[in-house]
Amino acid sequence: MKFKRPDNATPVRPSLVIIDDPQTSESASSHEQTRKRVRVLSGDVLGLAGPGQKISGIMPCTVIRPGDMADQILDKKTHPDWNGERTKMVYKFPDNQKLWEKYADIRADCLREKGDFSDATEFYREHREEMDKGAIVSWEARYNHDELSAIQHAMNLKFQDEAAFFAEYQNEPMPEDLNEDAIMPAGEIAAKLNNMKRGVIPVGATFLTLFIDVQKELLYYLVAAWEECFSGYVVDYGVYPEQGRRYFLLRDAHPTLQDAAPGSGLEGSVYAGLEALTDELLSREWPRDDGAMMKIDRCLIDANWGQTTDVIYQFCRQNTHAAVLLPSHGRYIGAGSKPMNEYRKKPGDRVGHNWMIPNVRGKRAVRHALFDANYWKSFIHARFAVAMGDKGCLSLFGNQPTIHQLLAEHLTAEYRVRTEGHGRKVDEWKIRPDASDNHWLDCLVGCAVTASMLGATLPEFGNAGKPLRTRKRIDLGSYQRGQFNPAMSGQRKIMSPSMPRKML
Repeated sequence: MKFKRPDNATPVRPSLVIIDDPQTSESASSHEQTRKRVRVLSGDVLGLAGPGQKISGIMPCTVIRPGDMADQILDKKTHPDWNGERTKMVYKFPDNQKLWEKYADIRADCLREKGDFSDATEFYREHREEMDKGAIVSWEARYNHDELSAIQHAMNLKFQDEAAFFAEYQNEPMPEDLNEDAIMPAGEIAAKLNNMKRGVIPVGATFLTLFIDVQKELLYYLVAAWEECFSGYVVDYGVYPEQGRRYFLLRDAHPTLQDAAPGSGLEGSVYAGLEALTDELLSREWPRDDGAMMKIDRCLIDANWGQTTDVIYQFCRQNTHAAVLLPSHGRYIGAGSKPMNEYRKKPGDRVGHNWMIPNVRGKRAVRHALFDANYWKSFIHARFAVAMGDKGCLSLFGNQPTIHQLLAEHLTAEYRVRTEGHGRKVDEWKIRPDASDNHWLDCLVGCAVTASMLGATLPEFGNAGKPLRTRKRIDLGSYQRGQFNPAMSGQRKIMSPSMPRKML
């Protein structure tokens, strides 16, 4: 965008750009199209001024759906460089809603019988003072010839189509009804920040967990720290190999696992990627904010993808960090399925809160974890809904919401539907039609399951998920004095080499 002056041929570039309503209903419902428009606006459009020059931008726009382009630009937390103002037709609705409800009934009846709302207008004329009380509108002169005021005009639009009124005239679109229990929006999750530096663990954290989600092109990973009360902190996350950009999709990944291991097939590239990633993360010492150093206690690796299941089991058995590695399988347990806590426990099985580590034999002689994916996805979103500072709260590192936007989109890529069957109600999670990737959601779920295995628990869990009880050595003197009764205490006798056999 250049213009050469006719007098001296000096090139001139824009110093003001007006972007008129740059989204459609289709693009507003697509995370990917919204993201592209925001990126074009920030880069191409606002970069028209050229080096060393500033540019001003004006963008009249309408919010169509929560989280769309206009909604994001108007949010001063995520886009403070835009002085966005969300104008409304009504800034404060009338106080007396009962009279307006009666007006709505009269209006509907009159429209059905006469084809107009003249009777409702007469009702409004008689009670106007009381019906207008408390209302504040932006434009007093905006109303039609068959109406008496801008307040009546606004209320007519609201009664005509409430959803369209809030979107088109209030710039506050109502959430779309997907027959789901609402979860925290992506923007609010991205803003759930604890101001810790990336890779630094809060002092209260006891467990450090890692989960790796295996895909053909990339390995997604997430590291989370947990307190015993299940307060959680996302410490780090990313992909291998690194993409070198803040926003990317799995389908446009470059470089890929195959690029990082040239000449290898699918299994070889996954094995090499896991080896490089675990060497980096499991060998690393993670600083706690009191100066102490921690290492990752346990790492689960997703083994659900059948093409790589065998190689993941092989990797977990052969790797130098095998002591902390465990293959895992998330199970879709719906209302019609048998809940995991009703699984029959066999000798050698370890069973926790909606997870288990079965005893194994045969081809894959490596213990692995099973967990109820539906339950733990609901659990994660419940933790995000907990207020900062309360026990059981989940938060993200840093103090800039924009760096977590892609993570937040992964975490909200699925929605839940409350279903009922066999006498119980459960959440069933489904991928959103407009969502692209959800891999970091799987990673965070896996980290929470791992924390439960290590001993993190909410008070309502009781003892579920607690580690197996450690055996306590009993003082010989308590036997001699008759002060110890293993049947009453629930403890087991531990033989001491110096203890006379007749006492046992």
